[in-house]
This record gives sequence, structure tokens and C-alpha cells, in this order.
Amino acid sequence: MVASGLSVLFCGINPGLMTAASGHHFARPGNRFWPVLHLSGFTPRQLRPDEQEELLTYGLGITNVVERPSARADELTREEYREGGRLLAARVERLEPRWLAIAGVTAYRAAFDEPKAAVGPQERTIGTTRIWALPSPSGLNAHWSTAAMAEEFARLREAADVERRSQA
Repeated sequence: MVASGLSVLFCGINPGLMTAASGHHFARPGNRFWPVLHLSGFTPRQLRPDEQEELLTYGLGITNVVERPSARADELTREEYREGGRLLAARVERLEPRWLAIAGVTAYRAAFDEPKAAVGPQERTIGTTRIWALPSPSGLNAHWSTAAMAEEFARLREAADVERRSQA
């Protein structure tokens, strides 16, 4: 679910089995993406996975680093991450979103060979697109509370809003 000129293109690691079966991103009930997106102010209400197309009306989109579905992201190989990063970079060059937000700092590290990357804005760009590494919203990521995750997503939203206003 992408389009040209988005404000933020969110990028999951890869489709989980429920996402693959439903065709809707972040579809597993324990995934915190949709609640965090709302709590951080990106959407005026909490969307359901089957409402993902509505994101386009807010200048947002969703894609994945790796397209192969799996039960867990740790089933992916280093080669899949690297190839996914290469394909993602080509997609971003074509679509030119203002921000690429990778929901999983570990996936960002693996896909772009940035082993020391931390959550937050990155130095690397893809053309004019800035990159922000976010914590993974997976229910398996117990290191981040929903509230802390929403704060990090809000930092990205504020950066994207400031950038948008300065270009208007």
C-alpha cells in the first residue's frame, strides 16, 4: 500500500502469517502498530488492519523490508534482509516519500548493514528520503511499552510535520 510523494512510508520487517492470510499489514491482534499509530497522532482514530487503505488519505503508506511471510522475523536470513534492503531502496527512490520509517531497528541494521544503528533518525538517506528507525511494534518486543513506542512514533510525526510546514 504505497503511493508517490508520501509524508511517511512505514516499513514492517516482513508479513506475519496472519498478515499474509488476510492481506492486511500488522494484522496479528497482539501487534501494536495500529494503536501506536493513533496514540502518536498520525491518525485521528485507531484504524483496523482492514482499513489500511485509509492511511493514504493521511499521506502515509506501508510496505515491508522482506516480502516472504514467516511466523517470526528471526526466521529470515541475512541474505533476505540485504536483498530486501536493496529492493526497498529502489522502491523508495521511485516513490520519494519524505521519510522512510522502518518499524524494527534490528531489521534496519540487517537490511542496510548498519550494525550500530539506534532507534531514531538516521544519517543515511535514500535520495532525498530521510530514514527513521522505529522499535518493532510486535507483541514479542517486550523491551518497549506501548506508551514509549507511541512517544517515539510521535517524534517522527513531529519531524515530518515540521518539515512539511517548512516546505509549504
